[in-house]
Amino acid sequence: MPDARSPIRHHLVLYRRASEQGRARFFSLMIERDLFGTIRLVRHWGFVGAKGQEQVEIFPDETEAAQALEAWATAQRYRGYTDL
Repeated sequence: MPDARSPIRHHLVLYRRASEQGRARFFSLMIERDLFGTIRLVRHWGFVGAKGQEQVEIFPDETEAAQALEAWATAQRYRGYTDL
């Protein structure tokens, strides 16, 4: 379980309206622990209303996972996504 006192942001959802396609897209980032205590960064993306795609990365500690989350968020904001 993540520590409630942790300053690390554990879940972030970004949104983008693609005017050329007329559809909205989402990009979700979440840091979680599995049953064995492994720290994972789960990325989930696709069109709003669709199943989308998901990818999981494993990290040795929560700080590295948080740095990866922020790097992905920065890259997606550069592509036009905004915080939801």
